[in-house]
Amino acid sequence: MCDEPTFVRILAETVADEAPRLFAVVQEYGERVDARIAAWGFAFPDHTELVSTDRTCRMVLDKPENALRGFRNHADHISARIIWHDPTMATALNDDDESSQESG
Repeated sequence: MCDEPTFVRILAETVADEAPRLFAVVQEYGERVDARIAAWGFAFPDHTELVSTDRTCRMVLDKPENALRGFRNHADHISARIIWHDPTMATALNDDDESSQESG
């Protein structure tokens, strides 16, 4: 037995160690003309789960790359790629941003 803070720390470490990797399937139109996030996925050690952003498609796959085929359309010049989520790349404004103070 351990105390509550120790137990919570152990649980948090377990969650961090076992968390699936988050990724997006991004559709690109033409050569760097435009793009959109078409689906979000979780990559687990033994499988991948994916849901389209329009909620019309859910998939369980062996690996993330297997989803790409369903999001490509060569006739319309649409390609697809996996982009792994990196929280350090977020560009959302925070309360200290000058631009958020100008509009408010």
